[in-house]
Amino acid sequence: MTEFVGLQRTAELIAAGQASSVEVVTEALDRIEKAQPTLNAFRRLRREAALAEAAAADARIEAGERAPLLGVPVAVKDDTDIAGEPTAFGCAGDFPPKAVDGGVVRRLRAAGAVIVGKTNTPEFGQWPFTEGHAFGATRNPWDLGYTPGGSSGGSAAAVAAGLVPAATGSDGLGSIRIPSAWTGLVGIKPTRGLVSSAPQPPAWHGLACHGPLARTVGDAALLLDVIAGTETRMRSAVGRAPGRLRIALALRVPFTLAPARLDPEIRTAVIRLGRILARLGHEVRLASPNYGLVGLGVFARSLGGLRDAATSVPDLRLLDKRTQGNRRMGAIASPLVTLSLMHERIERRRVGRIFDTADVVLAPTTATPPTPIGHYDGLSSIGTTRAMIAACPYAWPWNILGLPGINVPAGLTSTGLPIGAQLVGAENTEPMLISLAAQLEKEERWQDRAPALD
Repeated sequence: MTEFVGLQRTAELIAAGQASSVEVVTEALDRIEKAQPTLNAFRRLRREAALAEAAAADARIEAGERAPLLGVPVAVKDDTDIAGEPTAFGCAGDFPPKAVDGGVVRRLRAAGAVIVGKTNTPEFGQWPFTEGHAFGATRNPWDLGYTPGGSSGGSAAAVAAGLVPAATGSDGLGSIRIPSAWTGLVGIKPTRGLVSSAPQPPAWHGLACHGPLARTVGDAALLLDVIAGTETRMRSAVGRAPGRLRIALALRVPFTLAPARLDPEIRTAVIRLGRILARLGHEVRLASPNYGLVGLGVFARSLGGLRDAATSVPDLRLLDKRTQGNRRMGAIASPLVTLSLMHERIERRRVGRIFDTADVVLAPTTATPPTPIGHYDGLSSIGTTRAMIAACPYAWPWNILGLPGINVPAGLTSTGLPIGAQLVGAENTEPMLISLAAQLEKEERWQDRAPALD
């Protein structure tokens, strides 16, 4: 099997004996190694361990065993613990191997998946670009001069380039949805708590959660079912009509402490998706949530979480100067975390009123197309934050509120770069969002678009 196919189809081929896990995993590993000098999507590759796991999967299949992802290669972001592997989370230094698997990896193993490696992420997942002196720059397969986004940029680049059929990421302020938008993928940020972070507490004081990145809604739903332990709840929504939904087309930029402007091409693309949804029978109207001062406490929670995470670094002097500054700010901001968590209740009520009159919010995922590699080089911590806000102001409010969102591809810019839109719902509405995204996918056929790679 030499051509790239999706997650579900790969699982079907292996289960039917039309391809062996060893064959499929070997091809994935070879693709990764060939692409690594240019894309640089992976921090760790598990060739020996993955091939042993693939051989074991083939034996299990031969014995009649079945599991959702038995023998299928996947990748995980390097913020996720794998027993026997270090978790550097984008940082430089000599990190010890972890003794036990994290919760996401345990669920992947229970489903039979073969984890081929750990994907690149910026230091502690802080930024919407995947670059760092510990590993270099991860590049966008659509144009190597641009970032795939971040912080799950390695996972996004790997899936968009067809190195693996799907990967996991994490989303603290948009870190699944942003790179999915900038690489033409489906990325799901689930409701807070749906995917367990065990044995670790929820990252960034509840802002961050794990989720899937894939080319299709069906593959993303399958991977979400696996890592959330929801059996077939998400997959079954793919083939189910969503019914007539009330959709709020929300173009207004949320509250930010720095200027942000929606790129005209992204505005046009999101409006176009709204018109398609209206043609499909949904009630689409222009309406933005009452964001108010949403997110005033986001820095206390994110920087406080960064300070906590930095305790695992073997040598703090190896961190990016901006990370060192943010860590110091985290110590100052930590006393405000409790206040921020209390204020979240007010924000949930105010912003959540949009769901009294709408079932789904359709909004841009980012304000700009992908940024060039090196765009943030040389900036101070504050300068980097301002540039981040200008590019990506739309994603983080939903992390503060803990609500689910799905990035769907919205097309390409005039220069051929992917852009995205997000579908957001109230708590635990993933099946509805997945059903709606799948309906849109049938119209758009975004899975047929792929970067031109050698």
